[in-house]
Amino acid sequence: MKSPLYTPISELSKHIRRGRVSPVELTETFLDRLETIGPRLNAVVTTTRSLALKQARKAEKEIEEGNYRGSLHGVPWGAKDLLSTKGVPTTWGAEPFRNRIIDTDATVVVKLRDAGAVLCAKLAMIEFAGGMGYRQPNACLTGPPRNPWNPDMWTGGSSSGSGASVAAGLLPFAIGSETWGSILSPANNCGVSGLRPTYGRVSRHGAMALCWTLDKLGPLAQTADDCGTILQALAGPDPNDPTTIQKPWHYNPRAPRRRPCLAVLTGVADDANPEVRDNFEKALKTIRGYADIEEVELPDLPYEAITRTILNAEAASAFEDIVESGTVQELTAPEDHWGAYARTALLATEYLRAIRLRGKMVSAVTEAMELYDALVAPSGKKPATPIGEEFRKVAPGTTKDVMGAVGNGCGLPAVSVPDGFTDAGLPTGIQFMGKPYGENTILAIARAYQGLTDWHTRHPPDLKP
Repeated sequence: MKSPLYTPISELSKHIRRGRVSPVELTETFLDRLETIGPRLNAVVTTTRSLALKQARKAEKEIEEGNYRGSLHGVPWGAKDLLSTKGVPTTWGAEPFRNRIIDTDATVVVKLRDAGAVLCAKLAMIEFAGGMGYRQPNACLTGPPRNPWNPDMWTGGSSSGSGASVAAGLLPFAIGSETWGSILSPANNCGVSGLRPTYGRVSRHGAMALCWTLDKLGPLAQTADDCGTILQALAGPDPNDPTTIQKPWHYNPRAPRRRPCLAVLTGVADDANPEVRDNFEKALKTIRGYADIEEVELPDLPYEAITRTILNAEAASAFEDIVESGTVQELTAPEDHWGAYARTALLATEYLRAIRLRGKMVSAVTEAMELYDALVAPSGKKPATPIGEEFRKVAPGTTKDVMGAVGNGCGLPAVSVPDGFTDAGLPTGIQFMGKPYGENTILAIARAYQGLTDWHTRHPPDLKP
């Protein structure tokens, strides 16, 4: 077998099952990289060496005895540090919580353990997942997470360490979270695949709450196919999270029987970086080889304002105790010392108006997407930005991100995969956003694209331990 560092789970699992790869040796390889390369990228908060080796030995013994649990058995992984882990610090990316232990396991952690996956690290994230309104990459207790393609560039937020760790070959996969862009952004910046599931597809029990009606947990990995395999282990109802979808979900990697029909929002890439726009147009040409693409317009609604108001109001409530206690004054980013206070000024009438308008938004988007399998767009409007530069140079809420507002406001699934590089060698991505519960459809479309391109097989120059 070739080096396991960038081997997709679909291939890696076959070698593990057949005894060609030892879960213990595999885990030691990734632990070494996490402990040496991880700090240079500011990507890792805590490595869980003793726990990981214990889980790896158990997995190896089970597999040798013929008790194979499935494709994630013996595969190392990392958790964004907003997932509670018993006996291991859970920091929420915030300096005041550097040594805090929440003595329980999040449902996602339990499900992956039950699947035989090996938890190797808690990964860096933006403090409170950006809930204080950060503007620059330094808003992280580990320091600004650095992009493996160019350490002078940012990984994106807020699942920063998750994106960097997969891109740098520190882990086969990681779990991130998205409220608005926090899975798709690092997937875009780091050149990996990232899946935002349908709202309620994955239990959030034991995960930090930023915005109860927008938060979602999902995987970052080498390929769209890997994301489907991981979601299979994560999906399902949970009595500890009443918002979870009550019907089961199973990954179906078989190709669709008919030619997909996709839609592009009018002008969706007009304000994108020129190289991002060029890569997107080239990707559309490739996609036309296996799917029909039409242009579509959404009704005129304040999509960004609706979703932003809901996010700000619910975040103010979620972090009320932290703000009132003055804990925010200990955060890393200066703007996070005061950013939360403005959100507490939102009137209840504004929040309720946004909730009512969300209903209209859902109806409008449902009608617009009725004839299409997915909306397609750039995953981000620009590639990774410099580590010392504010990524948000205008006031929050004034940027145009209809796809992000619609996707998260309506709880729609989306998958981002790499679609090229800039002249400076930075990756760009393309996203496929589907209807509710349509993960299998968008994963099939993304798999087809990756079957015709090799962007996902390209990796950063190795940062030797």
